[in-house]
Amino acid sequence: MRIVLQKVSSAQVSVGEKILGEIGVGFVHLVGIENTDGKEEVDYLARKISHLRVFADQNDKMNLSITDVKGSILSISQFTLYADTKKGNRPSFINAGDPEHAKTVYQAFNQALMNHNLKVATGEFGAHMEVKLENDGPVTIIFDTDHK
Repeated sequence: MRIVLQKVSSAQVSVGEKILGEIGVGFVHLVGIENTDGKEEVDYLARKISHLRVFADQNDKMNLSITDVKGSILSISQFTLYADTKKGNRPSFINAGDPEHAKTVYQAFNQALMNHNLKVATGEFGAHMEVKLENDGPVTIIFDTDHK
């Protein structure tokens, strides 16, 4: 699994004119899944992200977790995180997970985050979405379970 995590002041996702998910302070996750991903990767990332200390404490040090600040997560599926750009100018997505498998793992990941007492909003798996966010910091962290 690959996740691009951004700390935000606010964010929302919509399909067409309909807002599907909206959060205040927290994280936006762009989530990519490959066919070998499963429970081990889901549990690892949910644990890491729920304890990640990137929010400022009273001394303005990045020392608080999303749980500490009562933040939320906007989770967006994004198969393009597995784009292969080695050949030509058109990316190949052959390394991205099969849609049915990826959707199952994506849903399990969101549930695992909720099991860590986090509020999770989502977009629509496989849809063309518009994501708006106000990046805070900016803080952007990339997780890749192939390099854990």
